Amino acid sequence: MVSATSFIWLTFGQANTTKDRKPVSHVRLSIDAMDGGGISSYTPGVIHISATYLGDYEGDVAREMTGLIYHEMTHVWQWDGNGQAPPGLVSGIADFVRLKSGHGPGNWAGPGKGERWDEGYEVTARFLDYCESMKEGFVEELNRRMRFEYKQNYFKHLLGRSIHELWAEYKNKFKA
Repeated sequence: MVSATSFIWLTFGQANTTKDRKPVSHVRLSIDAMDGGGISSYTPGVIHISATYLGDYEGDVAREMTGLIYHEMTHVWQWDGNGQAPPGLVSGIADFVRLKSGHGPGNWAGPGKGERWDEGYEVTARFLDYCESMKEGFVEELNRRMRFEYKQNYFKHLLGRSIHELWAEYKNKFKA
């Protein structure tokens, strides 16, 4: 969890400063049954990972566990615009960090897949990676701006085009 935190702070430009970080003193990891069939979740102070999911996982369990920790630790440190950001963007940023850390699974949707930019998880992560390729530090700045609120025009301010224009360009770039 320490390695994940260090990587997240680097990604968010918070490695050398505490002023933009959330005031989190500790996080506990719980591997449990997780009622409702989820894979993992974060509630303040606790990351939950499903013991059933890990037990049934047919790939490299250590790699998947590490990826889940990177995803959930991102939720610990990321800003969400005081709850205003689309949930798909919040989960997409967490999977963007997982992707950039090298802990994304091989079965993720490839670049250009998905129906909406804010679909979430790997679809949004791939789109954010495209945005990051246009402006290094894009996700860092997006996270910083989401500290107190979320506005869709952040994309236009940072990249010069609306979110819908960016999504159309992205989809066009990767169409078969």
